[in-house]
Amino acid sequence: MSAAMADSRAPLVLVVLSSAFERVHYALATAAAAAAADRPAILFFTQGAVRAIAGTHDAPGWRRLTVDDPSLGGSDARTLDRAFRARGAAGIEELFAACRELHVTFLVCSMGLRVAEIARSELREDLGVEETGLVDVLSRGGDLAYV
Repeated sequence: MSAAMADSRAPLVLVVLSSAFERVHYALATAAAAAAADRPAILFFTQGAVRAIAGTHDAPGWRRLTVDDPSLGGSDARTLDRAFRARGAAGIEELFAACRELHVTFLVCSMGLRVAEIARSELREDLGVEETGLVDVLSRGGDLAYV
């Protein structure tokens, strides 16, 4: 068995630290794609990205994310999400749902919560987010990518 085949079951660990809607959206899409390809995926939210998993399903925190490239269709997260969906791309809530259905692991960094000034109790309950730290994430192995 080649090294590439041996690593195919190693988890893909996406460290999501950007508060930009586009980056969070693509991190969710990447995690869902990995899980759909039968590769375990972990989303580790920290710093500004913690906003994406705050709030509730009805009042999600991702709406407060910034937009890095308004030329993609909107200057705020809600407008950009609508533009993506109008063009046939998955909306961010669809990606959250796909990640849950595909058993993507949602983690949040304890330090990242403090940096973002968001309490653990302010996180979405429907995502099953586990609070942990960088040492735990690194001990899980796998390939790390920063978004």
